[in-house]
Amino acid sequence: MKIIFVLIAVSLLVALGFLAAFIWAVKSGQYEDDYTPSIRMLFDDKPAPSSRSANPKIHSTDK
Repeated sequence: MKIIFVLIAVSLLVALGFLAAFIWAVKSGQYEDDYTPSIRMLFDDKPAPSSRSANPKIHSTDK
């Protein structure tokens, strides 16, 4: 029966830890940007820099 009380106490401490982490995240501004995530998929990605070595031309001398 003692183990149940220990497990309840440990689970309450873990829950309080998660609650403290959530309150810290809210106070530090983690959830303030409501607009950008909803339109992020509409933004174009930056084009990859083109390089000449990425698409080499192959010349064959066999006839």
